[in-house]
Amino acid sequence: MVRIDKYLWAVRLFKTRSIATEACKKGKVMMDGVTVKSSRTLKPGDIVEIKDPPIIRKYKVLDVAEKRMGAKLTPEYIKEVTSHEELEVMELTRLANKMNRNKGTGRPTKKERRDLDSFFEGDD
Repeated sequence: MVRIDKYLWAVRLFKTRSIATEACKKGKVMMDGVTVKSSRTLKPGDIVEIKDPPIIRKYKVLDVAEKRMGAKLTPEYIKEVTSHEELEVMELTRLANKMNRNKGTGRPTKKERRDLDSFFEGDD
């Protein structure tokens, strides 16, 4: 049995343990549709749900681990059981957001950066 925040960090679902703890505090981590505290213990066979708007990703705990592991070892400890339909919704949302960037917002593209550089270098 291991704490849920420690496990989510160990299987690389969160970059740091403090981010995993914060996700639990904000209600983004659930089990059986109920939000859980970061101190909740896990056992093999549990289903963990993580809110990743616009969907809820579901993972099955195959084995418990307390220490962070390499990415190649994670399939032995956790399995994603999110439906393919929900994953498609996620991908379509990402593509739609990517395509709807207004020109001039965010960081400049490489071409825009070269144009800016040539514009300012021309003033010398």
